[in-house]
Amino acid sequence: MAASGESRADTRPHRVVVLALDGVIPFELGIPQRIFSRARDADRRRLYEVVTCSVRPPGPVRTDADYTILVEHGPEALATADTVVVPASYELGPVYEEGRLTGELAAALARIRPGTRLVSICTGGYVLAAAGFLDGRPATTHWASAAHFQRLFPDVKVDADVLFIDDGDVLTSAGVAAGVDLCLHLVRRDQGTAVANDVARLTVVPPHRDGGQAQYIQRPVPEPQLATTRTARAWALSRLDQPLRLRDMAARESMSVRTFTRRFREEVGISPGQWLTQQRVERARHLLESSDLSVDRIARDSGFGTAQSMRQHLQAALGVTPTAYRRTFRDVAAG
Repeated sequence: MAASGESRADTRPHRVVVLALDGVIPFELGIPQRIFSRARDADRRRLYEVVTCSVRPPGPVRTDADYTILVEHGPEALATADTVVVPASYELGPVYEEGRLTGELAAALARIRPGTRLVSICTGGYVLAAAGFLDGRPATTHWASAAHFQRLFPDVKVDADVLFIDDGDVLTSAGVAAGVDLCLHLVRRDQGTAVANDVARLTVVPPHRDGGQAQYIQRPVPEPQLATTRTARAWALSRLDQPLRLRDMAARESMSVRTFTRRFREEVGISPGQWLTQQRVERARHLLESSDLSVDRIARDSGFGTAQSMRQHLQAALGVTPTAYRRTFRDVAAG
């Protein structure tokens, strides 16, 4: 994985290079600039530098809209990246049709340094897959393309039911707004919850939608007059430090446990138990970053009960212990 902002010895911003291919979708192309460029440290210094490049020398690149864009960097910019982002394009040609890179695209991708973090938004994942970066890895793309993607790249472990997948140094997202979720996730992973929440507020988007949330709902969204699980979720969030039973959450909505569980999955995409664990992990992350409370106290306030339980859940979710997580983001703040 490429070094994130807190792990570089120097203080230069983390460099994000966005690869604009012919047929690029302007919305997806603009997401990295919109999200990463707003991440600032406590002294209001930029934490990321975002540049856009083409596979050709600087010049025009077609979009899927009724205009072209002028890209000021050629493929040599890819060699300078800490993170490379490939947004969706509607003109991938043999990449989409045959799973094969063009010579021009292969030459551009060959400039990427080993260890650079790779990110795709929507069908940009076809480029990473055609280059072999997704072989044997879990990945996602827009749900409407998932079956075709899996047929074209059988060595990729495609999951069409999530917003994004973080596989360490390679991350993939579903379509459109899921790219926002993934970029915010990266800011949170690199710089911590406080910075990511600031970016979300400036961008006027939800600060966090977990990658495991469903891309889309197969059943119709409940009409406003019908029961939902919203009240139960709000009730649970205000009591994360307490034991929470499924039947108590269901009772808040006057539903049976079975009906509540089904409706919860329809609305959120995961089970109530999984959702509670995610919210408790987020509470623990926030307290580790923003307070001087002991690990034992944070474990109680987050609803894990014991430090050992919290350690196991953070290790499973983030791959680090509470102490290591706190040290990492305290170092970010100090830097």
